[in-house]
Amino acid sequence: MKFTKMHGCGNDYVYIDCTKTPLPDPEHTAIALSDRHFGIGGDGIILICPSQTGDFRMAMYNADGSEGNMCGNGIRCVGKFVYDKGLTDKTDLTIETKSGLKHLKLEVEHGLVARVRVDMGKADWSAAAIPVVGMGDSVVGRPVDIAGQHWEMTCVSMGNPHAIVWVDDVDSLPLEELGPHFEHHPMFPERINTEFVHVIDENTLELRVWERGSGETLACGTGACASTVAAYLNHRTGAKVKVLLRGGTLEIELAEDGHVYMTGPACTVFEGELTL
Repeated sequence: MKFTKMHGCGNDYVYIDCTKTPLPDPEHTAIALSDRHFGIGGDGIILICPSQTGDFRMAMYNADGSEGNMCGNGIRCVGKFVYDKGLTDKTDLTIETKSGLKHLKLEVEHGLVARVRVDMGKADWSAAAIPVVGMGDSVVGRPVDIAGQHWEMTCVSMGNPHAIVWVDDVDSLPLEELGPHFEHHPMFPERINTEFVHVIDENTLELRVWERGSGETLACGTGACASTVAAYLNHRTGAKVKVLLRGGTLEIELAEDGHVYMTGPACTVFEGELTL
């Protein structure tokens, strides 16, 4: 099996071309390949598949084998993968995901994709979209007690669920301890991705991410989008911000039509062939 290791702001996945041949048992493969000691290493695997509604279909599996709905950093790398490998010569692409069709605009430098702008669609902060139970119709700026601490929390769906809480300092967070308390809290029946966000100024956010099924990741594109929406809803920032993640920087814009646009890098690390 041929593979390509790629990352977007340090959010790294193993990419596999399934446009001609499907991958059997992707759940088990994701667990095996994601292991950073005995496998290739990554936050999961992403399969590039044929699509009847878009140019390509993206299927993603987390490091624990669970299937994810969408990955903002991952979909940028899908755009780079299909262009750099000659699967398409288009720089405007439509990618099918479990969260619907996403539109990509590729920025090409010296024949290779360097950055990608993604229309991530509209955010949804209704409780049913997350889902979150026992908190009313929506959770925006609501006080909660989790892990023995008081938090102000906003929940936003960007096709996958996010809980955003505000902190004064992201570096000192005991994230390995706090993350599982949010992920597995009974109010989130399908688990939750959690962003711990420090507002630097009205144009800049800094955050750390705990992803369900993967633990801490260096970046999360949908999490950066959800955090921008949460900051705007709570009057902490404007509608266009830079989001500083441990693996890099993303530019996020909440447009007047309600769509969220994400722009950031996509990088190829290495390629190889593996016998399963």
